[in-house]
Amino acid sequence: MKTTLALSLLLFTSSTFAAVIGKDVSYPASDGTVMKGFLAYDDAAKGKHAGVLVVPEWWGVSDYARKRARMLADEGYVALVVDMYGNGQVADNPKDAAALAGNVNKNPPLALSRFQAAEKYLASQSNVKKGELAALGYCFGGGVVLNMARAGEPLKSAVSYHGILATDVAVKPGALKTKLRVFTGEADPFVPPEQVEAFKAEMDNARADYMLLSYPGVKHTFTNREADSYASQFGLPLKYDNAADTDSWTRTVEFLRATLNND
Repeated sequence: MKTTLALSLLLFTSSTFAAVIGKDVSYPASDGTVMKGFLAYDDAAKGKHAGVLVVPEWWGVSDYARKRARMLADEGYVALVVDMYGNGQVADNPKDAAALAGNVNKNPPLALSRFQAAEKYLASQSNVKKGELAALGYCFGGGVVLNMARAGEPLKSAVSYHGILATDVAVKPGALKTKLRVFTGEADPFVPPEQVEAFKAEMDNARADYMLLSYPGVKHTFTNREADSYASQFGLPLKYDNAADTDSWTRTVEFLRATLNND
């Protein structure tokens, strides 16, 4: 009897608390470059689900980005951390990170092709619903997802966290179809007030469906608990903020539920 009961409890526990699957994946870019990302999903979630692309900070595909992908999988999405640099390149210092990010930022066609490669790969997964894609971006990645929305990529929604808001090519009125949420720090020197106001003017002129929330006293990289370590190690104006991190994530989960069909 005890053995039967123990087995029953084990089976119940296994089926009720299925683990999120996270795995490193490779997919090709249009120029043949091998892109190395990270895919996360709930193996107990039956049927097809919305997909969410996660574009990391300028460090590249990091443990932090993987954590966010797993958090999305916990919410029932299929998440892919995007490799924007190719061959899984990562940086461990600001000089190398700036070089990698700069190579992408100064070459919009390259940025677009690498983002599209990730879109194609995620959309091809057997557990992803057709046409149900969103994107989240952090710092460098926040700027990337906004530019992809400006470029007309088929994203239902996109979220930028402490990302650069400036653009060389403002979106035209009526051209931006992606719904946007932007979370920034009021004390972020990389995204000063004039950049925020210019972004608002661009979005208002484009008649975009967007919301921008600026957290008072909050600095750059406020969602990443490693921000304080980076600040100390490299002398950068970064600071983690638990309240802003928690609030922005709560709002993100609500936003994704409202914009994606994930039934």
